[in-house]
Amino acid sequence: MSHVFGRGGAGLPTAVRGEGCYLYDSTGKAYLDGSGGAAVSCLGHSDPEIRAAIHAQLDQLAFAHTGFFTSEPAERLADLLIANAPEGIDKVYLLSGGSEAIEAALKLARQYFLEIGQRDRHRVIARRQSYHGNTLGALAAGGNAWRREKYAPLLVETSHIAPCFAYRERAEGESLADYGQRAANELEAEIERLGPETVMAFIAEPVVGATAGAVPAVEGYFTRIREICDRHGVLLILDEVMCGMGRTGSFFACEQEGVAPDIVTIAKGLGAGYAPVGAMLCSGAIYNAILNGSGSFQHGHTYHGHPLSAAAGHAVVSAILERGLIARVGTRGAQLETALQDAFGQHPHVGDLRGRGLFRGVELVADRDSKRAFDPGRKLHAKVKAAAMEEGLICYPAGGTVDGRHGDHILLAPPFIIEDAQIEELVGKLARAVDRAIAS
Repeated sequence: MSHVFGRGGAGLPTAVRGEGCYLYDSTGKAYLDGSGGAAVSCLGHSDPEIRAAIHAQLDQLAFAHTGFFTSEPAERLADLLIANAPEGIDKVYLLSGGSEAIEAALKLARQYFLEIGQRDRHRVIARRQSYHGNTLGALAAGGNAWRREKYAPLLVETSHIAPCFAYRERAEGESLADYGQRAANELEAEIERLGPETVMAFIAEPVVGATAGAVPAVEGYFTRIREICDRHGVLLILDEVMCGMGRTGSFFACEQEGVAPDIVTIAKGLGAGYAPVGAMLCSGAIYNAILNGSGSFQHGHTYHGHPLSAAAGHAVVSAILERGLIARVGTRGAQLETALQDAFGQHPHVGDLRGRGLFRGVELVADRDSKRAFDPGRKLHAKVKAAAMEEGLICYPAGGTVDGRHGDHILLAPPFIIEDAQIEELVGKLARAVDRAIAS
């Protein structure tokens, strides 16, 4: 019997090695990593350059507490990120993962308003069907009803407006442009309801990941969101933990929206699975308000800015940029989109195929015409995951797509190095898994 406190009671295969786009268990079975774990393994497994960078750093310096030292790997990674960051973003706070990055972003937003004398600003507005992490502050900000339910009494109050989810939320006959403006205007209505002087931040994923399955905003939505935030002095926090670092076809996902945030969070693809690392990036204006005020951000973790993780992050970002992998994401993403359309475009139980780059979602429905979801009691997403593992495919299905209870989708986020034949393998195995799960 295992003494590991796992995610569930069921036994899991033991991963023993990885190579390229595949993981192998202790029996020798190969699994095509069609979701990069949870959109993490963007470079695949066992990349020799990343391994070498980690080994070299370990031989030189493993740890130095950031209360006493900075480190060369942290400085190099911060420089590289800022050189490729959205306009106005100037500082990097290195952490161990996405939830930590969100917590840091929320605390920074609050301290910023204290520093500039706007003490009443403390409210956060987010969106339903969003996910921002598992720690209590991040969970409160997120709009994933299932994940929040058990811990609701512990969560700070957060307002949640409608997502920009055209497949589910756009009215019949409504243009995409009109829908996007209507969805964005919910933010202004909520700010005015709460009182603009009390709202500190709006947080959103540019492309929604785990909760709804690769849902991009319609064109113009985030432009309007940026305008509303500016009008009311509200900080815009963009959560790119899952959709950033090239995953959607640009280094930062918000580049495709034509907006720059005040704070942006990254993780997952930043370390590509080779080390636990995340980051919170902020504007120079926010940083300077603290520097010229109290002088320090009242926040910190033992392992933030860890040299070994920073070295891994620098090697990963360098590889993404120097190997032309962002352009490859565009090419391979288009091929994956075509393959999914060929396999599922007319499938009687696939309602929507969506996403950008190598970040793709497949929404399963009981009826295509009405968009009616399957009975949640069937736990179809869990059956798809199990059937896919039997096929030798790792994908990321989830339930509650529609409202936190109803709906099933599958998230795909394969490594950027995926080849043509592996795209065909991925889609073929997924098609078999979906059909088996629905028939069961």
